[in-house]
Order: sequence, then structure tokens, then C-alpha cells
Amino acid sequence: MGSLKLAIPSLFHPPSGIADRRAGHHSASAIVPVHPLSEKSMPHALLTSFAAARPSHHRFELPGAQPQYKPDRPGQVEHIALDLAIDIANQSFGGTCTIRLNPVRDGLTKLTLDAVDLTIGSVTIDGVAQGFDYDRKTLQVSLATPTVIGQAIELAIAYHVDRPRRGLYFVQPTDTEPDKPVQVWTQGEDEDSRFWFPCFDYPGQLSTSEIRVRVPADFLAISNGELIATEDCADGGDGGEKIYHWSQTQVHPTYLMTLAIGKFAEVRDEWDGIPVTYYVERDRLDDVARTMGKTPRMVAFFSDIYGYRYAFPKYAQVCVDDFIFGGMENTSTTLLTSRCLLDERAAIDDSSSESLVAHELAHQWFGDLVVIDHWSHAWLKEGAASYAEVQWFEHERSADDGAYYLLGEARSYLAEDSGRYRRPIVTHVYREAIELYDSHLYEKGACVYHMIRAELGDALFKQAITKFVNDNAHRTVETLDLIRAIETSTGRNLRYLFDQYVYRGGHPDYQVSYEWDEDSKLAKVTVEQTQAKSEGTTPLERDLFDLKIPIAFGFIADNADAPTLQTFKVRIHEAQQSVYFPLAQKPAFVSFDAGNHTLKTVDLKYPTPELKAQLKHDPDPIARLHAAHALAKKGGLDGVKALAEALTGDRFWGVRREVASALATIETIHAFEALSQGLTDPDARVRAAVVSGLGNYKTQAAFKVVAITLKQGDPSYWVEYAAAAAIGKIAASQVDHPDLVDRAIALLKDILETRAGWNDVVQRGAIAGLSRLTTSIAALDLILNYTRIGVPQALRRQAIRALGSISVGQTEANLERILDRFSQLAAEEFFLIQVSAVSGLEEMATPKAIGILQMIADRTADGRVIRMAEEAIRSVQERCSSDRALDQLRDELDKVKQQNRDLLGRLDALEAKAQA
Repeated sequence: MGSLKLAIPSLFHPPSGIADRRAGHHSASAIVPVHPLSEKSMPHALLTSFAAARPSHHRFELPGAQPQYKPDRPGQVEHIALDLAIDIANQSFGGTCTIRLNPVRDGLTKLTLDAVDLTIGSVTIDGVAQGFDYDRKTLQVSLATPTVIGQAIELAIAYHVDRPRRGLYFVQPTDTEPDKPVQVWTQGEDEDSRFWFPCFDYPGQLSTSEIRVRVPADFLAISNGELIATEDCADGGDGGEKIYHWSQTQVHPTYLMTLAIGKFAEVRDEWDGIPVTYYVERDRLDDVARTMGKTPRMVAFFSDIYGYRYAFPKYAQVCVDDFIFGGMENTSTTLLTSRCLLDERAAIDDSSSESLVAHELAHQWFGDLVVIDHWSHAWLKEGAASYAEVQWFEHERSADDGAYYLLGEARSYLAEDSGRYRRPIVTHVYREAIELYDSHLYEKGACVYHMIRAELGDALFKQAITKFVNDNAHRTVETLDLIRAIETSTGRNLRYLFDQYVYRGGHPDYQVSYEWDEDSKLAKVTVEQTQAKSEGTTPLERDLFDLKIPIAFGFIADNADAPTLQTFKVRIHEAQQSVYFPLAQKPAFVSFDAGNHTLKTVDLKYPTPELKAQLKHDPDPIARLHAAHALAKKGGLDGVKALAEALTGDRFWGVRREVASALATIETIHAFEALSQGLTDPDARVRAAVVSGLGNYKTQAAFKVVAITLKQGDPSYWVEYAAAAAIGKIAASQVDHPDLVDRAIALLKDILETRAGWNDVVQRGAIAGLSRLTTSIAALDLILNYTRIGVPQALRRQAIRALGSISVGQTEANLERILDRFSQLAAEEFFLIQVSAVSGLEEMATPKAIGILQMIADRTADGRVIRMAEEAIRSVQERCSSDRALDQLRDELDKVKQQNRDLLGRLDALEAKAQA
């Protein structure tokens, strides 16, 4: 799913209020727009140490998981035809589903179809009634005449659905949301098509399809393929009705069949004679061009890099309200959340909509043209579509932008691997297929595609992808098909890469140190795989990776514009190994994994001069930001000065942004002063990181600077979001100045009342700031007020999640108020509210949260929510059982941190004196 991505917008994918691309991501972060500098987007060096130090990982498989295989095929489905009438007022629909099936063997007397919560009226074949049994999950049809190979049968099923829970969704105004539009839309992936029509609901069945649907005359109905007819109906009551007839003549799976109905405005575009259309509510026409206007250029780009011209008769994008994900790549007709539509101000620095459009479009090749044979191989399409975002930004903006975006993909995966679970990308052991739609599938999958490209080179990579797509167009594939396409087209055997990154979990965690021997002119690089286990006799048992890593040495000549690099490719396969390099002279810096193409974590243990030189001179932006974080870990005035210079001088906004987050970890007066210089950066994304970083400084000076930023405002919503979140964080730390809490609450209350805007971004920042004030009743009261029904959806969901954060310092009486509100929320059925409630409850440290989480799991019809709730229960149990020990550990850690800050302050003063 394109943005079935229930994932986290990270430092590189700013939170946009758009449901992220995946289905089934971490409960605490699923569909959650978070603070741009949250733990989910922490600097890579910090993620490195966290991931490397983690002693073990939770299992992906939950109780009840079992091997899942593609079901036996009764035959080949050749065509599916739906003839439906939609009753919008009563939220119901009905009609006939006709399935033409070519039997695979003689003598079949029963057919089993997927059909959940439907009312089955009759089943006929060629007009002859057939017997059937129906348990509201599967439809068992008893054939009056056994099947004969080569003699297709047409199964006609009359059915009706009232108020469907999944598959097809009605959106209508309510008493609390009177401005909501009237819409109907479907969502099939993974196995939800069975909720709106009977079918063989798995991706291995490809067929043509058509949808004939009757709707009120003032509504549009959009579906797959081409509109072959419209028909006015005279008997439709007030205003009449109209029948839309759509035909999809290329084969595709059931989960990609779609229908969207609404009073949409249609905006027409085209690419090379193919219609490119956009459908939005009529009051959002001004947002179309800035959100989706690049689509024709994207079609041209993907047609080129995949070596296959766009395959379908049109490409439509329909923006719908209350969409439960970011987007869905239905064949030729993508559905997008209306939250992706950008206003003029949001377009300044929010690239998530552009990446969403690119992701969904790329699926028209990977997923729709080339279809996965089984859910366990879904990384082939989701990883490719996620990597398409990287490729698009590299093409549209710069190579640096592409590399930085890829690092964002890697970090999302690393956060899930270290904080949630570790699993192989390809696994068929799960309860529901939707559980696979996580950061391993999307972001790690993207990184694997990039590693294939880096290993082959651009020309051979394109050759391999072209071979894969052309050989498998309109067919189903599994991972082995990609391996074979690479081997056939390039002669390269990359099974070692698939074995290490696809069929097993994890990645290497490298710790790298460097020494120079002037007498012998030798550079010594020592690499340790810190994830390696001491037990075991094989590399697999010891969790070792065996890779060839490029190590580059940079030399800086006088008056040269760029450094000269001398690169060696070294096999790294031991738990610890040292490599010696004879060089003509001492290098200025060392670049481990030159180009940074390997999915890994890296902890650089270089001397300060080499790190400073790398930060200033390495042509690779990812190497420069690694150096920045390594310098920040060392601290000291010398490092702060180097970081300050990079913050104002580095040519790439992504490095400046990383430098800001690195400076924020030092927490000395010199670092504060250096960081403050970034407030005037021309790039809003850097300014947002600077403001967020200032939230780490527990001083009145930091409060004043951030408050001024918040009051004066910024052209970017996200800078204001960061300021609102930071002001609460600073105020919460000022135990000796309780008046700052009152000032922060007054300021944030004003933001909530006056700063309405695109997707409530700034107001959500205010909620994030209030959630930091964990002992404040006034802050809690405000947050509770914004969890009520009728509050704009994105803002309400932020407030629901914030209840968990603010709960940790509240009194028992207030804790009960929070739990009471969560109990009320547990009764709501809307998917996004359920997810937000689970996320909030997961942050709590009381066993009472477990009962509410179990209540949500028991009541929901959605397997994704069940998994999130079960993971949250485990998290709360762990937190409760270790709370006392953690409190003691935190107290000791706070003392150590304060001692370190005092020591760094004294060292800075001494260095300043010495230099003076």
C-alpha cells in the first residue's frame, strides 16, 4: 500500500498529518504525526548506540501466529463483474457479483469463497440455482454440475450489505462534524475486499474486472480502468440517479479493485496521451496543482527507470476524507487521504505529499503491473515503492537529497528493529497478512533495493529492474524471481545479499576506530561488529555479517576545491578485525563505507581532528553528518566550534539540520549560543530542528528564545510546531521557576485558540508541548478538552495520544480521569481513533491501562488494532514490572548527566581561557 504506511514521519519525512504509508506499524507510532525530532527520528549516532547495545529483540510472531500459505486454487478467475446500487443515506449497498472461473480440474463439486458479513440472497450458475452454506466468513457453494476442465462457469451471487465495518466506507456529516463531505470509498489491501464483495481474496488470482454502480445523479463514481458508459436513471427519486460503468481490461488481484463516490471536482491533465486526472472536494481545487501537479513528470520518470511504459489506460488520484491510511495504489486509480492536500504555507517545507504521490504511482509498476504471489513477498512492491521516493527526490532535487531521504528510511527501520521487534523481511509466519506491513517491509526493503543498486552500479541495476518488470508484467512474482532477473540480466549472483538482509533479520552494527603510524606510513582501521554474539560456530549463529565495505581516505591539497579520495574495498566478516593501509601521507579524514550504501549502524571512534576534517570536507553528506554526531558525543569547545561552523556553512540543508540536533545534545552555554545561530537559516527544515534542539536546554534563556519564535511566528507550520512542543519541554524542566509553567500554558492555550491551519499542525504542537507538563492539572484539563468528539480529527488524535504522555506525573485522582476518558474512547469504532487510543495507553505505567487495551482488542474488528493493543499490553506490563528499578536508574542517570554538564562547562571555560 503506498501509504498504507502506518509509519512515522521522521526527521526526514516531516510529520504531516498524513497517515503514513504502511499498514500495521508500531502501535505507539502508527499513523501518528510526531515531533520532528522525536525518538523515532533520533540522530543516527544515537540510534547506533541504542541498537548496538540492545541485548535482545522481541519476537515478531505473537501467540496464534502460524505458517500461512497460498490456498489451493479451484481454477483461474478470468473476470469479476460487480453490479451495485449504493444507498448513501442508509449506508448500505447491494447487487450482484459475477465471477467467471475456469476450473483447474474435473469433478469439483464445491467452491469456497471469501465473504465476510454479507447477506447472501442467491447463488446461480447460468441461471440455475446452486446450494450454498454461509457462516458470515466463507461462502460454500455446492455445484449442481461438477466442473470440467476448459469449461468456464459463471457464478452469480446476489448479496446485500448494511453498514459495512470494513472494505467499503461511508463518510457523512454528523451532528458534531456538520461540514464533513458525503463520500463512499473502498480499501481492499490486504484482505478486505471480501467485506464488500464475495471473491477468492488473495493476490495470486489475477483477473479482469468491471464495476457498474448506481449512485445519485449529482455524484461521481470513479473506479479502475476506463469509463465505458454512463446512464441516467429516470426512477431515482429527487434529482435522479446515474449508473457509471467502468472496465479494467488488464488482469489484477481483488485487493486492487476500488470504487470512490463523491461530489468531486475533476481536474484533467495528461502524459503522452494518457489521461491523468485528479478528484477532490470542490473547495480544495486550489490545492491540486501544488500537491499532485508533478504526477505527469513522475509517470515519465518511472516509465524510464523501470524500462516499461505506464501500462494502464488512465491514472487517477482521488482524495477522500477519513481515509484510514495515506494512500492505496488501486490499479489505475489511487485513493489518497485528503490530508495530503497542501495549502500554500504547508508547501514551503512539507515533502510528505510529494513522496506519497510518488510512492503510490510507483506501485502501478511494482504491485499492480507486477503482482506479488503471496503476502510474504510484499517487500518486492512496498520496498520498491518506498525506494521510488528516494529515486524521485534524487532526480527532482539532488543526489544529496536522495541520500538523506534514504537515511531517513534506514532510521525508521532501525527504530523498529531496536524498539519493536526484529524479523526477516520475507516470512510466512503471522496471524494476519497486514502484520507484515511495517518498517521492515517498507523502509528496510527500500534500503535493500539501494544496496542492490550500489552493488550493480546504475546501468546494471536499471538493466536488472527492466528485465524483472518486462518478464513479469501482468504476472505474479516472489523474491526468487528478482534474484533470477538480476542473475540473468547482469550475470551477478547477489544471493549472499538476500540471505543476509532479506531472509534473516538484523543488520551489522559497526564500531570503527582509526590510527595513523607516521613512521611506517600506515593507516590502521579497526572494525568491530558489536551485534555479534560470542557463542556459536557459524557466522549465522554468531549473527555476523560478511560484506565488502569501501573505506576511503581523504587528502586535502592546498587551494583544492574538493578532497582527493583513495578508496579500498575491504571484506568485513569477523567480530573484530584490523586492516592496515600503506599511504603516501597522513590522510585528513577517513570515510567508512564510502558513499554510505550499506544498511548498518556506525559508531565512529576517530580522533577529533579527523572528525572535524570529515565534517568540513567529505563530499558525502551522510559521512559529514556521521562526523557531526561523533563530534557531539566527544563534546568540548573544539567540537562545538566545528559544529557551529557547519551549522551556518554547510552547503546541504540536511547536514545543517543534523548538526543542529547534534549541538542540542551537548547542552553547554557555548553549544546553546552556537545552536541559536541557526534560527535564521533560510531552510525551514533546519529552523525546525534548531527550535526543537533548543528545547533540550533547561534554562530561562532557552525559554525566552523559543517563546519569541512562537509569538512572532514563522512562515513554516513545522517551525511553529517545534516551538510549541519545545516550550512545554523547557518549562517542565524549570522546577525552580514554576511561573514558567503558567506562562507556557497560557501561551499554548492561546495557540490552540488562534492558530488554526493546515491539518492543525501548530495546534498539535501545542498539545505536544502541554503533554510535557506532566504534573500540571491545567495542562491535563486542556488536553482532555481536545479529546472530545467534534474536535478536528488530527488535533483530537494528537490529544488522545498526549493523555498517555501527561499521565506519568499526575495524581491518582487525575489518573482516574485519564483512564475514564480512555474507557470512553475504547468504545469508538473508527480505526484512527482506536490506534490513537492504543498509542496513548501504551505510554502509561499503570496496570489499569491493560484492561482498557484488552477491551479495545476484544471489541475491534481490525487485526491491525488487535496486534497494536497486544504489543501495547506487553509494553505496559514491562514498564510496570520495572518501574521502581527504572526510577532509581533515572535518578542516578540524572546525577551523572548533571555532573557531565558541570564538567563540560568547566572544560569549555578552561579551553576559552587557554585560547584567549
